[in-house]
Amino acid sequence: MVDHHPLRPITDDEFEAWARMIADTYGMDRSGEEIANQRAATDLSRTIAAFDQEVPVGGVSLYPRTLTVPGAHVPVAGVASVGVAPTHRRRGILTAMMRRQLADLHEQGREPIAVLRPSEAAIYGRYGYGPATRGNRIRCEKRSMSFRPGTDFGDGSVRLVDRAQARPLIEKIYDEVGAASVGWPDRADCHWNVRLSDEPHARGGATLQRFALHREPDGQATGYVCYRHKGGLDALGNDTSAVLVDELAAVSRSAYAALWRFLAGIDLVRWIEYEGAVDEPLPHMLTDPRSVRSSAVDRLWVRLADVDRALPARRYSAPLDIVLDVDDAFCPWNAGRHHLRADGDAVSCERTKASADLQLGVAELGAAFLGGTTLTSLAAAGLVRELRPGALAQASAAFRGVREPFYPGGWAFPLY
Repeated sequence: MVDHHPLRPITDDEFEAWARMIADTYGMDRSGEEIANQRAATDLSRTIAAFDQEVPVGGVSLYPRTLTVPGAHVPVAGVASVGVAPTHRRRGILTAMMRRQLADLHEQGREPIAVLRPSEAAIYGRYGYGPATRGNRIRCEKRSMSFRPGTDFGDGSVRLVDRAQARPLIEKIYDEVGAASVGWPDRADCHWNVRLSDEPHARGGATLQRFALHREPDGQATGYVCYRHKGGLDALGNDTSAVLVDELAAVSRSAYAALWRFLAGIDLVRWIEYEGAVDEPLPHMLTDPRSVRSSAVDRLWVRLADVDRALPARRYSAPLDIVLDVDDAFCPWNAGRHHLRADGDAVSCERTKASADLQLGVAELGAAFLGGTTLTSLAAAGLVRELRPGALAQASAAFRGVREPFYPGGWAFPLY
């Protein structure tokens, strides 16, 4: 009980009121189709609601996903539908729901890792979440996009296809790319239904979604881009028309280059807007890399619900033998020293009484888990303490990934 507001899963009859209450906390309207899509993707047994009498006044839900992490694919609990009604704020309801959710993961031995995309970055650090991926908001000035001589566009072709033709092909490409891309989650039919939903009120004044498919000369589909057009002028009469890229994926460098050449060739628009990876290859392919303007934004935040199960779930880029002293006041079962050993596919993490090599909070472990945020940068901010000389550099290098982790769905995790 929290302030006399019991916590429990919702029933089917309560779902619509619960979902609309949460949407209202974000200032959003939801259509009947959107509510139906959300219900299809929601396991009611993994919801938590706070009630005032029979009225839901708070909620959070878990959506099981499989996430690509360094060297492995790991089941994670995607956290979403988080909200507390404005009439019931600052009563401890959110903290109680988050604590219950993590305790359930631990006590039931379910997913060892929780992942969310916060609406406000200041909220979730106190619950042990750390920022593990960033998206790179890109704005390309199309008229300056000239590709470097020798860029390999391959021998394939790009063609527009309709939604029905596109879906099975882009699903296959997504799975192939995602299997090797840290930060990409699996997508079931219910996730694709939400990803490809095209409700008029959700387009922000843009057109219907378009689908361009890249095929090799033998007909094999090796890349796709989903995008929209949006026209307009600003208050001074400047052209703000743009191609808005929702998603782009390619299984080869040449398919990637060909899709960007296609986008750069679309007439009657000045800009291309896209959220890509922090280490997106596009600027390096252009003679004028300044034609791609970008700004990074935090995306997936990771929380290790069980440190001793989470750390062995990934692979490490170098052999590692280190004792971590972890601070976790919110989930006390994680607090203390953990002996992490890794050599190729042999990875273990066990409780120990040995002297610690590094001291850090569980949020810092979450931030570093996907191989993007480095332990050395966290140490420079005073968030990781080195207790054995050389341990910080060794651990930071071992946690690091080959490329920056990237979630391709922008703000929407874990809905798709």
